[in-house]
Amino acid sequence: MVIVLNDDHNTFDHVAHTLSSVIPGVSLDRGYRYAEKIHSSGQAAVWTGPREPAELYWEQLKDAGLTMAPLEQH
Repeated sequence: MVIVLNDDHNTFDHVAHTLSSVIPGVSLDRGYRYAEKIHSSGQAAVWTGPREPAELYWEQLKDAGLTMAPLEQH
């Protein structure tokens, strides 16, 4: 499970665009919905699936500046 945490330095635009460019199947509109959830509840699970792709997405999101929770297994 890939979880993005709220922070004080990323904008809604950056979070939405990053999620839509990294996570397969996430549109820009859905990226904005995730950004709103991250902002309002402090975090959002943006992808759930096998560990190998989860590690790749986690690393790409972190490299883009998003604040990430440790990878979780579900």
